[in-house]
Amino acid sequence: MATNVKQLMEAANAAVPKITPAQAKEMIAKGNTLVVDVRDSAEVEKSGKVAGAVNVSRGMLEFRADPDSPYHDKSFDKGKTVIVYCASGGRSALSGKVLKDFGFNDVHNLGAFKDWAESGGAVEK
Repeated sequence: MATNVKQLMEAANAAVPKITPAQAKEMIAKGNTLVVDVRDSAEVEKSGKVAGAVNVSRGMLEFRADPDSPYHDKSFDKGKTVIVYCASGGRSALSGKVLKDFGFNDVHNLGAFKDWAESGGAVEK
């Protein structure tokens, strides 16, 4: 069991594959994909988010993803491909691992929002 952040990150990165913006665009184009921005709302307000993404701050992820939680978000469907991202890739790696632990099988870490934006990915403010 992980005992520090480095070990948590290693476990998360081993469990959740990192993808490029180009790969994310392909997955989104195929449909049945949930894109989750795990940054705080202030970060999203400042820079925007991936077009169509659901913003669920890292601290609320478990509550939104769990169908038995009173805070469940119906967007979280275990039959969907899930792409998570944040500002630099750390929170999204940890978030992806939590989703895998919750039974979401097809989870990917896009990493940093800026990489998406700089690659010409669609952004909504």
